[in-house]
Amino acid sequence: MTSTFKTVSFSHITISELMLPSHTNFSGKIHGGYILSLLDQIAFACASRFSGNYCVTASVDTVNFLKPIEVGELVTMKASVNYVGTSSMIIGIRVEAENIQTGVVKHCNSSYFTMVSKDKDGKKAAVPGLLLTNLKEVSRFQNCVKQIALKKEREYQKSIATFGSIESILSLNRYNIKVELQY
Repeated sequence: MTSTFKTVSFSHITISELMLPSHTNFSGKIHGGYILSLLDQIAFACASRFSGNYCVTASVDTVNFLKPIEVGELVTMKASVNYVGTSSMIIGIRVEAENIQTGVVKHCNSSYFTMVSKDKDGKKAAVPGLLLTNLKEVSRFQNCVKQIALKKEREYQKSIATFGSIESILSLNRYNIKVELQY
């Protein structure tokens, strides 16, 4: 274990950007891919600030698009470290969009990125411990522990699944699919 600890507040990063017509998809809303790019940037900044090292994205664990973002809205992303391992960190990000004419703010996205700290040689580098200073931070940490356990269970289930068995093929009739196997 590390003897250095940093508070969650040490990791806080906030960015804001005005959404332009060039950021839209074919339906005129802000493109999800553009938002993902911004999410990756703030996750990098948050993890790098906290760890003091270059960080890479190991996984995008959750991205929940809750409400569409419109052209002309001011998007604000707030990130913090919610969990630390030996060299990894889980970054929680909240995305809000503000109609700058009315002042109405809506919660548009919640995301979780796993970032890994790297040293100058590109090898995994230890991260500081996380000092939790309030119940919200403790709750976020506990939620990450649960998510890690669920992820490990999913990986285990994938490793033992037998999708080729006759029983599993016959059980597919409850889905909206048609199976026509060709030999």
